[in-house]
Parts: sequence; C-alpha cells; structure tokens
Amino acid sequence: MAKKILITDPTLRDGNHAVRHQLGRDAFIAYCKAAEAARVPIVEVGHGNGLGASSMLVGECSLTDEDILKISREHLHDSRMSIHVIPGFCTIKRDLSRAVELGVDVFRIGTHCTEADISDRHINYVRQSGKEAWGILMMSHMATPAVLLEEAKKMESYGAEAIVIMDSAGAYFPDDVKERIETLVDGLAIPVGFHGHNNLGMAVINSVTAVNAGATIIDGTIRGFGAGAGNTQLEVLVAVFERLGFETGIDLYKILDAADIAEKAFNPVAPSISPLSIVSGLAGVFSGFAKPVARAAADYGVDARDIFFGLGKRNAVAGQESLIIEVARDLAEQKNAAAKG
Repeated sequence: MAKKILITDPTLRDGNHAVRHQLGRDAFIAYCKAAEAARVPIVEVGHGNGLGASSMLVGECSLTDEDILKISREHLHDSRMSIHVIPGFCTIKRDLSRAVELGVDVFRIGTHCTEADISDRHINYVRQSGKEAWGILMMSHMATPAVLLEEAKKMESYGAEAIVIMDSAGAYFPDDVKERIETLVDGLAIPVGFHGHNNLGMAVINSVTAVNAGATIIDGTIRGFGAGAGNTQLEVLVAVFERLGFETGIDLYKILDAADIAEKAFNPVAPSISPLSIVSGLAGVFSGFAKPVARAAADYGVDARDIFFGLGKRNAVAGQESLIIEVARDLAEQKNAAAKG
C-alpha cells in the first residue's frame, strides 16, 4: 500500500509574509476555493506570524483575524481550516477562544525550538475545547536532535496530537532532516511532520527526505509563497510525491490550476531564491527577515549580508525584529569609525 502523507497548506498564512501581510478578501476567497477543489486536506490561514500577531512591529495585516477566519470558514467545507499560534502574540481569552468559536479545526501551537514550555496552556486550552492541537518547533536548526526530542516530548505531554519541525531559516541539508526526523519518530508516539523553506534550494528534497525518515505530515505552499525565498512549493511536492508513489489525496491537475489562480490573485512575482535569501539560509536566520533587513541596510548605509550574518551570531529568532536595527546601527558605527580612523 502507498504511504499516506497528510499535506498542510499554509499558503494563506506563510504566504502573507511574501506580500507584507496584505493578502485581501478576494485572495483568501479565490485560494480557499482553489484549495478546496484540489482536495487539500488542511488550509492554514492568517497573518504571517499567526493569530494575534498583526502589529507595527512585525507588520499590520490588511484584514483582522476575525475577518480572515470568517471568510476562510465560509469557503472551506471539506478542507479543514488551520491557524498558526505563537504564545506571546496570541492570548487565550481574546484570541484562542474566538478562533474556537469561529470554527478553526486545527491549532498549530508554535514556539522557538527550545521553548516548548510556553505552549502548555495554549495546547491544553485547545484540547479542552474539543479541537485538534499540534506542537510546532520553529527555527529547529538551532537545536540538536536530542534537544528537539526533549522539547517535542513536552508538547506531547501537554496534549499535542502531532509535532512539526520548521526549517524556518531554510538552513537544512537532507542529512540534517534525516537525523532529526528519525530521532522524533523513534521517540514519540504521535505523528511527526516537516515544514521547509527554500533558501538553499533544498525544500523539496528535504521534504522527501523527511517522509523517507518517517514523517507523515508535510507543509507546502502554492508557488512556494512564503517568507524570504519561500516554502516548499506545493504543486511540485504533490507531483514528486505522486511520482514516488506516496498518497496525498490531492488532485494534481486541480493543484496546478490553483498555482495559476494564486499567482494572479496574490502577486505577479512568486518568491524566489535571491542572493539575500541564500545568505539568510547560510546565517541560519528567519527567512521573514529579508525585507526588514533590506530596509535597514538602505537606511543605515550598510551591507544587508553583513546584517544577516550579524543576526546569525546573535541567534536572532522571529519576533526579534528590533535586533535588525540594532545590528544595522552597530555596523554603521563600525563603518564610520573605520572611515575616520
């Protein structure tokens, strides 16, 4: 029997990064309809950083969380609706409770890869509300396989029904993925998944490696729409899995149609591997920092590549956008001092 792979499609969440969180009502409707027609099992929606994240610091969304959930729920019937939740951005009383009321099916509770402890209350609340909760370990390249397993076990003990590791910086090579996925699969009693980014051009092969190592959940976005260089390209992934004999349940022709629809509805230019994205992957820095890093480089007259490597040395993670300015300012001061010296 063909191995079954559960595909989660965060196009309408991670893809929001690619357009500075400005996906509008028509884009949500068009893609929900296309994904539904293609039989995509789970469609993740929202601000790029998840529920409750819209702000001046990380970017204001063109739609409110409530609008996004209402619009998406109206147009997703067979496909389940999912959201990304980062404790700190998302409150339980204000955000999670309303998301439950609005019919979210799958809550993906994400933390930095070494901070699973802060997911306890959010996972518990979702499970007590009768909804499905997954644990998401972000920036997972910053932890060893053993540490990832330790953090994943915490989420499992809190009630998480699956664990997904994110290659948020697009820094992995296949051997990195194999080692981590095998460790998690061997050590957990719940399904394991992988979310790839394409900074070094490895997203599809890393996703295939994850499946061969035992993962049964894989994330992919249409046309690769996502932060920085983009995510694992969903329509390519479906085609590759079909060729390899893995069963996704997604209609290949319909997902190819969705790729055309999305490109027109979102942005005429899909994410690509830019020189800056490559540096982001090499530095191990969150892909979503690409645009604010480029702005800071222009503002302070420094090299954006130096900013990325500086952020990497400081182990910067998503949500620490203020560090971008700090690093840019330090580099500018060093540049000025060198010019005077």
